[in-house]
Amino acid sequence: MNLEITDRWLSVQEIAQYLGISKETVYRWLENKKIPAHKIGKQWKFKVQEVDQWIFTGEAEDKL
Repeated sequence: MNLEITDRWLSVQEIAQYLGISKETVYRWLENKKIPAHKIGKQWKFKVQEVDQWIFTGEAEDKL
């Protein structure tokens, strides 16, 4: 099964790569509950649509 990047759950590494930022920035956002994410077991997972909406609505501003 070949899912598009926007259809599946992404890992911290993948969302960092998608956004062009470091994993450390993603983890910092997670610590501060800034970025929309879901914990599945011990791993954080992201939906591209949720992260894109977070950015487009301006919620990502000043969160670095």
